Amino acid sequence: MEEVCEGKDFSFPKQEEKILSFWSEIKAFETQLSRTESLPEYVFYDGPPFATGLPHYGHILAGTIKDIVTRYQTTTGHHVTRRFGWDCHGLPVENEIDRKLGIKRRDEVLKMGIDKYNDECRSIVTRYVEEWEKVITRTGRWIDFKNDYKTMDLKFMESVWWVFSQLWDKGLVYKGFKVMPYSTGCKTVLSNFEAGQNFKDVPDPEIMVAFPVVGDPDNAAFVAWTTTPWTLPSNLALCVNPNFDYVKVRSKYTGKVYVIAECLLSSIPVEKPKSSDSKTSSSKTKGAKTEKPMDSYELLQKFKGSELVNKKYEPLFNYFEEFADAAFRVVADNYVTSDRGTGIVHCAPAFGEDDYRVCIENKIINKGENLVVAVDDDGCFTDRITDFSGRYVKDADKDIIEAVKGKGRLVKTGSFMHSYPFCWRSDTPLLYRAVPSWFVRVEKLKDQLLENNSQTYWVPDYVKDKRFHNWLENARDWAISRSRFWGTPLPVWISGDGEEIVVIDSVAKLEKLSGAKVVDLHRHKIDHITIPSSRGPEFGVLRRVDDVFDCWFESGSMPYAYIHYPFENEEFFAKNFPGHFVAEGLDQTRGWFYTLMVLSTALFGKPAFRNLVCNGLVLAEDGKKMSKKLKNYPSPMDVINDYGADALRLYLINSPVVRAETLRFKKDGVYNVVKDVFLPWYNAYRFLVQNAKRLEVEGFAPFSPVSPTAQQKSSNVLDQWITSATRSLVHFVRQEMDAYRLYTVVPYLLKFLDDLTNVYVRFNRKRLKGRTGEDDCRIALSTLYNVLLTACKVMSSFTPFFTEVLYQNMRKVSANSEESIHYCSFPLEEGEVLPNHLVDELS
Repeated sequence: MEEVCEGKDFSFPKQEEKILSFWSEIKAFETQLSRTESLPEYVFYDGPPFATGLPHYGHILAGTIKDIVTRYQTTTGHHVTRRFGWDCHGLPVENEIDRKLGIKRRDEVLKMGIDKYNDECRSIVTRYVEEWEKVITRTGRWIDFKNDYKTMDLKFMESVWWVFSQLWDKGLVYKGFKVMPYSTGCKTVLSNFEAGQNFKDVPDPEIMVAFPVVGDPDNAAFVAWTTTPWTLPSNLALCVNPNFDYVKVRSKYTGKVYVIAECLLSSIPVEKPKSSDSKTSSSKTKGAKTEKPMDSYELLQKFKGSELVNKKYEPLFNYFEEFADAAFRVVADNYVTSDRGTGIVHCAPAFGEDDYRVCIENKIINKGENLVVAVDDDGCFTDRITDFSGRYVKDADKDIIEAVKGKGRLVKTGSFMHSYPFCWRSDTPLLYRAVPSWFVRVEKLKDQLLENNSQTYWVPDYVKDKRFHNWLENARDWAISRSRFWGTPLPVWISGDGEEIVVIDSVAKLEKLSGAKVVDLHRHKIDHITIPSSRGPEFGVLRRVDDVFDCWFESGSMPYAYIHYPFENEEFFAKNFPGHFVAEGLDQTRGWFYTLMVLSTALFGKPAFRNLVCNGLVLAEDGKKMSKKLKNYPSPMDVINDYGADALRLYLINSPVVRAETLRFKKDGVYNVVKDVFLPWYNAYRFLVQNAKRLEVEGFAPFSPVSPTAQQKSSNVLDQWITSATRSLVHFVRQEMDAYRLYTVVPYLLKFLDDLTNVYVRFNRKRLKGRTGEDDCRIALSTLYNVLLTACKVMSSFTPFFTEVLYQNMRKVSANSEESIHYCSFPLEEGEVLPNHLVDELS
């Protein structure tokens, strides 16, 4: 047995690079997979990232968690297939191309041609694959890049079609109008869970607008409040709460008569006529108390909100005159609250979820069929809104307020600071806009989703029991289609009269019905394919709808699509679903974890996974989000080159971020791991090597460790104590790893290393150096050897490089040892019998 390197010259990063070469030389990962092929399968789903950017600490954290768990499961007798996956479709890719080509409007893509646009998208999908493989491999993660899966592959896309067809057959898919969060920056709707990812506190204008009551003897006007003046041109109704008390009041100063909720009367201003003698007015009011609205208004009438229903009012603009018979009247609904405003809400059904609902319920619009959306895909007013046509709606707020004022209808104006959703990709404010979309009936599955969630195990558990549970409890139907280009097309073919719909579940079915040869499922390869009507030639042909899938639908289909189920691997899937393990960040509770659960519940009535580790966010040292632009964090590769990947892995794992909290990344923290963990560990190993070599120097037989069984019979109390401590380490790590509590292991290891170096080695120096006789020396060295070897096997999943470094030297004095520590089984606990299908390398 030789020293790996002299103390001061020992470089953890350089040793790790040597180990990488060694693994490559012996094909360690491939060999491990081959050796365990006959063992029970442990199914791990790797969430697919986009390769349009480089990996950051968040990716490294999640990857480390995945690597530790899958390595551990291999050591405990499982075969763990680990295929890397790539998310290839959707807005991240299209955004890059739009910026590259200067595309700002949808019609520019159509003019360019979908085929050319999609080819551009495909060209950047794998732009950083080599860099990803380099970084991920350098962190010590064993993952199969050669046999990866891509969401743009034909087989993957075909399975996505099958998933959709199953939902369709179950009656869980429908097409409808729905007010959805819409990104003008990305020209597409977002799912509700996407809309919740980027809220900002921003000021918006708040105004109160007068709507004169038709035929009122006092010339009263309803007062409505809004923070979206741009929706006023599309107003079709006013909504009150049927249970609120409303009052009709007359200003003592101006004579104007308003109708407003009694509890919100204080929100309207005290309207006083302008005084001709400003000085006199000033002197009279100096020192006087501010007059309250209730003191400056005379009560004329009081009534319940329900009494106002169907009262007509004068529209603010004339853009929707054809709706006059059914619209411009009061409706009632309990969604109107009394926490702010006037108790009267203006309704523009195309731009508010509740507005849309109450207008349909009150037959102001007919099930959305006659809905007019007067804002285009770019967020600009259409030609119908003649005074503001072509203007971006948020930019038109000031002019709309001026127009309201010019009509004498402005009661009050001001600024309102509130939390507002922004697109998480383009960082533009979201508009709530009615769009036609295809939906999955998630609300119908709600009870089953909650039941399936209860069958899963999460670390930490509060994320499952609170955050995820609450999200499922309030789940809405999921808009799964996008009016975009680079994605898996919806497999829906429809006749010109809309009476005949065919949903395709496979390439073979499309080829059979159409007679066309299909080699690619992207839009530009299949949009031209038609299917003859089953009703006869006179009914023409069916054409595919334009939409593509939301890429979340694709990633949620991953457990089936990555193995091309059900076209292949039916037996494998039947035996191994739900999967055993997934791990991603906290944001995926409303993303991937959610879509996995929805689709598995809809398809099989089961959760998609059994165990889940949810990590938090890694921030810059100053507590801000890590930003390449600000350069407020060190490069991951720089940290690895300075301190080693093992140190980075332990630093991340031994932090609150694994408990779904935040971590302020500090490079010094990685250095401290080297200082507090690896140097004591290395020094204990080095002390063993030096004294084992001393035996030969002093003329004794070369060191060969006695068997663990013989060593455990040592009568020395320190030998017995450290052996017991090692057994406790084995028990603790297995217990915590079986419970997926990775973050508890490092503190326990630190205590163990402290016991080993500062107690066992320190008080055993004479024995270890041979001062108490050769036999006693060999027992002490054997004890230290077996303790270090066991510790390496226990920690090999956490620190794959350093444990391999030590093991490769220690195995030289052990007969029948494995070629790599990563072929070794996890150490047995006292009294435990090794399963027959495993090789007992401890004997």
